[in-house]
Amino acid sequence: MKLSKRGEYALRTLINLGIAAEVRRPLVQVAELADYERLPSKFLEQIMHELKEAGFIESQRGKFGGYRLAQPAAKISIGQVVRVLEGPLAPIGCVSQTAYEKCTCPDEEHCGLRMLMLDVRNAIAGILDRYTLADVVEVTLRKLRRDKLPLPFAAPPQAAPRPHRALTRPPHPRLDPVEGLLSNLMSDYTI
Repeated sequence: MKLSKRGEYALRTLINLGIAAEVRRPLVQVAELADYERLPSKFLEQIMHELKEAGFIESQRGKFGGYRLAQPAAKISIGQVVRVLEGPLAPIGCVSQTAYEKCTCPDEEHCGLRMLMLDVRNAIAGILDRYTLADVVEVTLRKLRRDKLPLPFAAPPQAAPRPHRALTRPPHPRLDPVEGLLSNLMSDYTI
């Protein structure tokens, strides 16, 4: 499974709206979200419409309007979001639970490839369905605080924000498998 840019941008936006809710910021404008994540505004507006149609976010119109989560972050599973935006999680159609397609294999029940891809699908679904948006927001905020970085969206905008105002963003993180979501969730529980 490869997440499309649309899916990636949507998840990053939902995480940022979750952070905004945690720092008691009631609404965030699309321009602010786009600037913070360095995303194309027009593309993000289309994604926001899709997230709104799916019931993940809601909007408020007006000069100081914006977007917020439509439900608590703890009720939004990452798997649910990915399925809405990207479709089935299965790498091949014959192992999909929601979009099954018969494969060309003459003996599907004994097909080694199908068995392998079933394990891949189950592993992906298990991870994405296990975590909620609240879990990801919690880990993100914990790491920002640990590294003494400013929390995004913590301060309300001064008036209507300028469309291309760049918010401070931390430098690119290094990729370290020890820094994955699960290890960060469990870091408080080490013995």
